Amino acid sequence: MIGINESVMQFLLAFTVAGPLLGAVAALLPAPPGLKGKSPDQAVLRHGVTVTGVILAAAITLALGFDHGHPSTMQASTDISWIPALDVRVHLGIDGISLPLLVLTALLTFLCALYSYFKPPAGPSPKAFVALLLLLEGGTLATFAVLDLLLFFLAFETVLIPMYFLIARWGGEDRTRAAWKFILYTLLGSVVMLLGLLLIGVKAGTFDMVALATDNGRSLTTSVQVTAVLAIGLGLAVKTPMWPLHSWLPDAHTAAPTTGSVLLAGVLLKMGTYGFVRILLPVAPDGLRTFAPYLAAFAVVGIVYGSLACLALVRPGANGDLKRLIAYSSVGHMGFVLLGIASMTPTGVNGALFANIAHGLITGLLFFLVGALKDRTGSTDLDTLAQQTGAALYGRAPRLGGLLAFAAVASLGLPGLAGFWGEMLALFGAFDPAGGLSRPAFLTFTAIAASGTLLTAAYLLLVVRRVCMGAVPQDVPHLADVRAYEFAAWTPLVVLTVVGGLWPKALLGLTDPAVQQLLAGGPR
Repeated sequence: MIGINESVMQFLLAFTVAGPLLGAVAALLPAPPGLKGKSPDQAVLRHGVTVTGVILAAAITLALGFDHGHPSTMQASTDISWIPALDVRVHLGIDGISLPLLVLTALLTFLCALYSYFKPPAGPSPKAFVALLLLLEGGTLATFAVLDLLLFFLAFETVLIPMYFLIARWGGEDRTRAAWKFILYTLLGSVVMLLGLLLIGVKAGTFDMVALATDNGRSLTTSVQVTAVLAIGLGLAVKTPMWPLHSWLPDAHTAAPTTGSVLLAGVLLKMGTYGFVRILLPVAPDGLRTFAPYLAAFAVVGIVYGSLACLALVRPGANGDLKRLIAYSSVGHMGFVLLGIASMTPTGVNGALFANIAHGLITGLLFFLVGALKDRTGSTDLDTLAQQTGAALYGRAPRLGGLLAFAAVASLGLPGLAGFWGEMLALFGAFDPAGGLSRPAFLTFTAIAASGTLLTAAYLLLVVRRVCMGAVPQDVPHLADVRAYEFAAWTPLVVLTVVGGLWPKALLGLTDPAVQQLLAGGPR
């Protein structure tokens, strides 16, 4: 959209990846006397806003300088030898698949830093909080930008430690157990994934993801591909999370601070599904085709299971936690992403990528809103919030209630909002899967997944009815409505949810050529 020199694009991408890591180190250093402001805590929180803001500006500049006429081509590429003995290279690059995820990560991290500046999470020193937030951002951005299998693994693992400490040190009730469950599940999955990545690299003779995707599995036997997909897929499925490897997610979300929940749902879950698209689809297509029906089956079970769990939590008298309910809803939404990938069609994979972005925007907004609701009422328990006649959020805090209702209907896939297109395209992909896959089986999966959309609408509308509606009792005080800093943090998510729903081509125009090329033999 704007002409930027390739060397400048390379610098911008390298800076986007390395900047948060440098910022994390700087956050731990004493602030210069002139920058301390009212207190050292305020200075370090302002540092977090500044660094994440600069990274967001760099990511947006990358998006503006990206050649939108050739989104299937790797751009802003840097390829430097790092460990010659293992042929490990510092290989960075972006295409139409990774660019939206890069911008989403930078945006959500900036909004979390901005929110935390005005509403610091209760816990230890803000220095550690800001450093961990920036380390988390750096690892996530690197995951979407690196093009070497071993670097991908290192970046993939980098995010685990900061997220563990964000939950364990700044989380709520039962945070220690939730943090340990998170780290154990994801680390065990990562060990298996590393073995699969090493198998591909050794057998193919390279760890370069572009070369492997261009080869399209021709240098790997079917048995090697099947073994690699099983090992790597398990590690990615834990992070996604796919049923039945999801049980760490509700506990982690329930215990995490607001910003931790936003980043966990909005960014970290996308790393697993990105790995399926970036690595398994082009590198081991025969192996993935073998497991595609099973992946689709687990996906649709997750869709129905997540919806039924949410319906159980929203029942009066069930003592359901609103944060836990949104966590279970993520299991269902990510099921649609996995179903689209399992179809192995351009339509399904595009739907999966669109649903990834939509889920990050909408669920990030939902967790922000639930965090604000907890700040005002002291609880996220649905029975406590709803009481007997409903929390009447429309009457007590109309803007907050309206935003919660907006996020709920966006999450259920209302046409005209971003949540609609990804799920619809994933269903279309499953309706007519790639050659070699059983169409009767995928038609069954499509029908089950479609019924899951009805269940999703049911529990989200029940949440709106119980929390937002009802008469305001005279003895119940009004709640503080949306504050200025909340308005600043949430508005971009609302706007992008509407834009994504009304103008899906803005995203599909990027992803579709890249997906077509990936399925045909990788980016050039």
